[in-house]
Amino acid sequence: MADTTQTWLTQEAFDRLQAELDELSGPGRKDIAARIEAAREEGDLKENGGYHAAKDEQGKMEARIRDIEALLKTVVVGEAPEAQGIVEIGTIITAEIFGDKTRFLLGSRELADGSDLDVFSAESPLGKAILGLKVGDKVSYAAPNGNQIPVQVLEVETYQG
Repeated sequence: MADTTQTWLTQEAFDRLQAELDELSGPGRKDIAARIEAAREEGDLKENGGYHAAKDEQGKMEARIRDIEALLKTVVVGEAPEAQGIVEIGTIITAEIFGDKTRFLLGSRELADGSDLDVFSAESPLGKAILGLKVGDKVSYAAPNGNQIPVQVLEVETYQG
């Protein structure tokens, strides 16, 4: 079974995340600090919409920085695994889920950025249920409401990026 504590990314996805982190933690932080200072100079902070909006944006930006830093600590950069009919992190899965045919990438949403593919994490209930299954295998997993959702793996493809 694959190691779900690591995140697999293509070199392109890794580079994109690193560039975003560099932008947010450098110029982004300076820009938001300047906006907060300018809004602070306007006076009463209780009714200063610009100040509160900038502080809210700063909080979101700092959360994104922490998310990227945490992701990059566990990342494995490389090529997509060659599909061999077994569900692996970094493969595209076509499955029948509760009677509906669904096609998705098993992995990180960062990997499929800019793609129209749905992404399910290997840590999600669906991801945990199907990881390691072969084409044709059937399983069910518990939805958050407790209902059992049947899944059948129909196809496993190599992710092309």
